[in-house]
Amino acid sequence: MTTNIKIKNQGTKRRALAIAFTRIAFGLVWAIDAYFKWQPAFADNFVSYLQETYDGQPAIIQAWLNVWIKLVSINPHLFARIVALGETGIAIGLLLGLFSNLAYAAGTLLSIVIWAVPEGFGGPYTAGATDVGTGIIYVFGFLGLFLLAAGQYYGLDKIVRAKLGRWKFLSSGPVEEQ
Repeated sequence: MTTNIKIKNQGTKRRALAIAFTRIAFGLVWAIDAYFKWQPAFADNFVSYLQETYDGQPAIIQAWLNVWIKLVSINPHLFARIVALGETGIAIGLLLGLFSNLAYAAGTLLSIVIWAVPEGFGGPYTAGATDVGTGIIYVFGFLGLFLLAAGQYYGLDKIVRAKLGRWKFLSSGPVEEQ
């Protein structure tokens, strides 16, 4: 009987480590991406990145992108810094397992914006197109981390959640088995 309990606990520990490793690895990806967003070249070329997506898109997507190009053109450095700050915050949340639900929500929102704007919904969709874009896939990554309450595993959410009071929804909560 004790052998089964020991194996179950070892399995639970391995699962917790795997979930934490996945969250932290995803956080490293976002941290590296955030680093690139803080480089001056990103802000200097922000509008041109959006314009590159424009060519070859259907008219409706071009209209959508044109709205964003005009909006970002007002102050590209401001928009670039907002993206850099967002990615940095997401990376910190993932790496530390801190305010994880907030990081997952922000990451999902930013991933959708990335997919819908600079990735042009994954298009252009022409004969031979084989990619839907990475942004939409990140949405499912964040959803998976949320459903696993990944911030609870070797993260700070487990420590700070009780102290957050009515703001505890910003952190991952314990998974309750039924």
